[in-house]
Amino acid sequence: MGMDLPAREPLLRALIDICGPDFARRARRSDAVAGRPASFVAVPATGDAVTDTMRLAADRGLAVVPRGGGSKLDWGSPPPGVDLLLDTRRLAGIRHHDVALMTAEISAGTPVRAAQAALALRGQRLAVDPPSPAATLGGMLALNETGPLRHRFGTAADQVNHLTYTTRDGRQQTSGGSGPAEIDGVILSAHVRLEPVPAARRWVAVPVTTPRDIHDLVRETLTLRLAPSAIEIDLPAAPQPGALAVLLEGDPPEVADRAARLQGALAAPAAPSPMPPLWWGRYPFGGSDVALRIEVPTADLQAAVFALRDVAGTPVPVRGAAGRGVVHAALPAALGWQRTERVLDALRGVLLARGGRCMAIAAPPEISAELDMASRQDLF
Repeated sequence: MGMDLPAREPLLRALIDICGPDFARRARRSDAVAGRPASFVAVPATGDAVTDTMRLAADRGLAVVPRGGGSKLDWGSPPPGVDLLLDTRRLAGIRHHDVALMTAEISAGTPVRAAQAALALRGQRLAVDPPSPAATLGGMLALNETGPLRHRFGTAADQVNHLTYTTRDGRQQTSGGSGPAEIDGVILSAHVRLEPVPAARRWVAVPVTTPRDIHDLVRETLTLRLAPSAIEIDLPAAPQPGALAVLLEGDPPEVADRAARLQGALAAPAAPSPMPPLWWGRYPFGGSDVALRIEVPTADLQAAVFALRDVAGTPVPVRGAAGRGVVHAALPAALGWQRTERVLDALRGVLLARGGRCMAIAAPPEISAELDMASRQDLF
């Protein structure tokens, strides 16, 4: 909304009363969402402070956008306006870790990497590996961001028992049976299921010269019944060959045995490695690209890649979960929004016949304002 100047100072004072003098301020140039500048930033430290902030915003008719690490702030459909950025990073820490039950209550502003480090001290982990390095727990769950471990453990949302959140009108609630997709508000904390930290991890990688290789390699891997934790594909835009990599986890002797069996079956030229490939767990797109998410049965993944490159008229990098048929791709922003929309329409037509879908999840502001972008619910 557009506030006139006389209303600004009383609102800022009210935010300071809730959050503290150093944790509420006028927005800076960098405080923007998809090119839309915010007016104020509030950084509450408790769930009650978040609730008070949301109640104040509702009373004043403010458009609120939550922000964690900010790594995915521009994902999805741009908001119509941003009056208040509600920064959750002071809502950090593991409130309760039940080692015996393998559960934990983790505050939404906790960086995922920090939570994993703390849980690992007790030999446990949250079975997620979001590619965004700065991802917070709340940001990861709000957009269901999931990395390679999705193959074995499911999505980030699948790890949640229940959520505590504040509604848009300032009421604190627990999600019960609903998941992050049904929540319209600000996540405060999540009660999550945990897994043991594996004693050993090995990656087996094999070159891929054409997308046609993907289906056969995935099928061969799954036929061996080796319980892989992840099966990822990397198809660069440049002429160099791509790769398929498989992650195996467990006790050292049996992981070594499974890795040797897989290497023999795939005729992998390199020995199993305790380190992932450099591209592992990273998106193929950057901030200046149009980021796509493609979902299609693995048997049709090669057709989707060929179709994407054909309609784009240019080599397009593709990377992601080959074993689950969920990959990301990058279109150059230089295509412009109209040509990008044509590429999306053509690709969606190909995928529809194969039970798949494609969505634009992020783009530079000048393009996202015009494109048919994914909503938050689309990602679940």
